[in-house]
Order: sequence, then C-alpha cells, then structure tokens
Amino acid sequence: MADGGPAKATLTLPDHQSDVRILDESFASPGYGINQFDDNGQRRAEWSIREAKGRQTLYYKVNLYPDSVSDPDREPPVENDTLTVKPRLPEPYQTAADSLLESVTERSADARSFTGTLINEFLDSSPGQNTNMLLGMIDNRESRTRLLIDLLTMADIPVRMVRGLYLEDGRRRQPMLDMLEVYTNDGWLMFDPVTGESGNPANFFLWQRGGKSMLDVMGGTNSRVSFSMISQAVPARELAIQNSQADEVALIDFSIYALPLEVQNAFKSILLIPIGTLVVLFMRIIVGLRTSGTFMPVLISVAFLETQLLPGLTIFITIVSIGLWMRSILSQLNMLLVARLAAVMIVVIGIMGAMSILSWKLGITQALTVTFFPMIILAWTIERMSILWEEEGPRDVVIEGFGSLLVATISYLLMSNPTVEHLTFNFPELLFAVLGVTLMLGQYTGYRLLELRRFRPLVQG
Repeated sequence: MADGGPAKATLTLPDHQSDVRILDESFASPGYGINQFDDNGQRRAEWSIREAKGRQTLYYKVNLYPDSVSDPDREPPVENDTLTVKPRLPEPYQTAADSLLESVTERSADARSFTGTLINEFLDSSPGQNTNMLLGMIDNRESRTRLLIDLLTMADIPVRMVRGLYLEDGRRRQPMLDMLEVYTNDGWLMFDPVTGESGNPANFFLWQRGGKSMLDVMGGTNSRVSFSMISQAVPARELAIQNSQADEVALIDFSIYALPLEVQNAFKSILLIPIGTLVVLFMRIIVGLRTSGTFMPVLISVAFLETQLLPGLTIFITIVSIGLWMRSILSQLNMLLVARLAAVMIVVIGIMGAMSILSWKLGITQALTVTFFPMIILAWTIERMSILWEEEGPRDVVIEGFGSLLVATISYLLMSNPTVEHLTFNFPELLFAVLGVTLMLGQYTGYRLLELRRFRPLVQG
C-alpha cells in the first residue's frame, strides 16, 4: 500500500539453472520505471515512481522450459565467507546446540551425512532434551531453516538459504519455499528442512540463493509477493525464435499466452464451455433428450471439473432433493415468483453452508467443493422442477433430472479429456469449427432418435 509519495520496490530475479532455462521475461507496471542491476551476483529489478497512493500491483512474468543439457558454468561458486562469522544463540539454547552438534558429529562422516542426521533429529517423534529445547525456537518453515543454517555454520559446514517454487500447472498464489544448500564433496546439495530429503526436488525451480530479502519496498507498507503459474505447449519454431531474441513485445503477439497467468487459467475453463454446449445441442436436437433448462447441464459440468464427477453428482442430487422439499413448503405461502426464487436461493445457500460444515466435521473434504456450484442456477433448477412436479407429476421431474445429469456427465467426460483441454486452449481458432457444427445442427428439422420408438408398431406389423 503506497503512502502517497515516491515509491520504490526491488525484487530478486531468478537466474539460469542447469536443468531449467529462462526463455524470456517481461514487466508490466504502468507508470513505473524499470531498472535491472546486479547485487553481488544476484539479479534484481527495481520499480520506481515519483508519486503513488493506495494499492499498487506490479507484474513480473518469466517463461521457463526444461533444459536437459547440464552446464557447469551455471552452478554457483563456493562462498568462503560462510565460515567467517559463527552465530551464537542466547542461553540456554547455545548450550543445547553445542551438545546436539557434538552428538551429531559422532554419528556422521561428512557434510552430507551430518546435515541429514541433524535434520532428522528435529523430525524425530521423540526428540532428545537438547533438540526439544531448540524446537521451541521454531515457529514456521523459515525459522526452522534459519536455525539449521546457524547450527551448520557452528559446525564449520558451508551452508546457505535458497528459495524456490514447485512448478505445477494451474497453481495460484503459491508461496515461496525456503530450502538449505550445503557444500559437500560433490558440490552444493539441497536439503528440505521439513522432510530431510536431499537433492533437487522434481519440478522445483530455484528462485534465489542467499538469505537476503526477496522484496524491498520504500514508500509503502503491507507489501507481499504472490506467484501464479501455468503450463503451456510452445511450437518448436516459436521456442527457437524466443530463445534467440531479446524480450520485445511483437505486434503479432495477440494470443492468450500474452495475458496474465491468472487470466490464462480462467480461459482454460471458459474455452471448454463451447464443447459442453455442443454436447447439449446434440443430445437435445439429434437424440431428443429432455433436460431441465437449456444450458444448465453445461454449468453443472463446469462445476464437476472442480469437484470431480462422483462427489459432484452426490452434492447436486442432495442439494436439489432438499431444495425441492423446502420449495414444497414455500409453495403453501402463495408468494410471487421473484420473491419465491429469492427465498429458494437463500435456502440453497443455507444448504451449501450446512453441507460444508457437516462434511468438515465428519472429515469428508470432498463435500467442501460445494461452493463451486452456481447458486442461482441451482435455485432456478429447483423452481423449475417444482413447477414441473405440480403440473406434470414426479415422472417428468425424474426424466428431466436424469437427462440433465446424463448430459452434464457426458460434457464433463469430454471437457476433462487432456487432449480436448490441450486443443481448446492452444488452438482457440477451433471455436470456428464448433460454431460451424452448431450452425449445422441448428438447421436440422428431422426426427429425434428417441422419437423413432413411435414407429415400433409398424416394424412389428
């Protein structure tokens, strides 16, 4: 939050690594000046502005791709200054640390085994007296990492803090994780301070080495850094061009990949909706299946993408069943349509809240995804089914409900297919093909498949 005067923000930038290469990077910060500089071997970017007030949002985007070719020149050199100053803890923690280090030294042979043994001491379900005292200094992952760094430095082992991210598709607001890097006979080796595992984790991108702050802000308060990521397929030709050119905004780059990552994640789901509508058109126009609402099954199938199929079906049937019972009670009040719909929507929200609380208490975490269902659509579905029950009877309600769930299930199975997801997101021009099929189906005026049963007496005759 900017104070209203000059503001400056400095962010640590990642470097090339032996298994991941930076393809390009860009900055999006209207009104801000951007400068990059080297801070003792660490790249940093600085945003600056003469006057800023209120909430400010700065974007940094980096494109990465796996590089299987190992380059020794990318590995960081040994920092000899890690052994110059030994930290000391306040008493009685220092005495406990000395005793613990002496015990670990007797049970280890080198820097690697020493580090692994030391971390396991803190992971033991029944820690010793010295370890138990030091555990009182640990509040979170960062404090655990810094304590281990102090202990390893006391043992004359070169060590430093590193920070990085797990590269997982579709992740939003992923936190930066602190790790340890210890210099062994085989070079720098990474350790997870929480699990004790050694080596570079799979899909882990190292962002920063050293214990310096990642973000420094002047002229503002309550600053934070959040990370979003998305996996995308890049043609080989485009990859070669981007790898050989500097980061410049080309006029031809009018694609979804030019959008912020959070917007790209949203379009991953939006571009699947036309596939669901195509399923609805086919099942209604060609097959002749009845559904509750025209495109309600598509919205339900989108919710299934978040809840998974079986939990989603269970949640939907439960909400609609309870809603129909509550709607029958409301029908006795002779309310107007708008007021009745509002009351049903309130009831639906109450049911969703009750299901979430009850499932959490029972340990059924799958039911917590009930929030992904569109509340207004559920309320209108309950109202429509209730009216149909009163006018046509429960048989038609079951037919339309079954048809809706069948179409929603088929749409979900098609929309969740990895090939369909890949094609719709990477080739959005295929929407024209879907539009063409839609126009063709719109011209069909023949018999539905379910209507052919009317001609059964002719066949039998």
